[in-house]
Amino acid sequence: MNTLSHDEIIAATRLWVEKAVIGLNLCPFAKSVYVKNQVRFIVSNAKHIDALIEDLVTELETLAEASPEKIDTTLLIHPYVMTDFLDFNDFLEVADSVVTELKLEGELQIASFHPQFQFEGTALDDIENYTNRSPFPTLHLLRESSIDRAVEAFPEADSIYQKNIDTLNALGHEGWAKLGLDQNASKD
Repeated sequence: MNTLSHDEIIAATRLWVEKAVIGLNLCPFAKSVYVKNQVRFIVSNAKHIDALIEDLVTELETLAEASPEKIDTTLLIHPYVMTDFLDFNDFLEVADSVVTELKLEGELQIASFHPQFQFEGTALDDIENYTNRSPFPTLHLLRESSIDRAVEAFPEADSIYQKNIDTLNALGHEGWAKLGLDQNASKD
């Protein structure tokens, strides 16, 4: 995997966004910002937690300072660190504390995607886990104001989680495979 360029990593992530997130309508809010080119894709070279935290701080500050018309959301892709899902999951508390330390609570929040994502109480291969599976470990930095606007436009936002599970169950592993998304891209 170390042979992949940033462009290739971003291309794989864009393909996932286009085919899974938007294509399967896993996030009904994603298409509008994606087509307006308001999604920032950043690849971190971090190989340890401290470097990832530095990149996270930089990207949170960049997003907070940017006009939403320019950057509405950021995907911080970190293919070289937090490749183990349990480590990644534990790191999310650290990531949230960074938001708090930067005094960005109520302004920004972080969602998470990982190639080995697994909901509590599910088996590793359960298809519903694929709702949050990305080609590489990814921190999704979101503006809370954008989430609020999206929820206003989609009043049944609470039903998205179950709708996504239903979509993936109907699609199945065979249907997911037909999307051409290599879920093993980040495995060494």
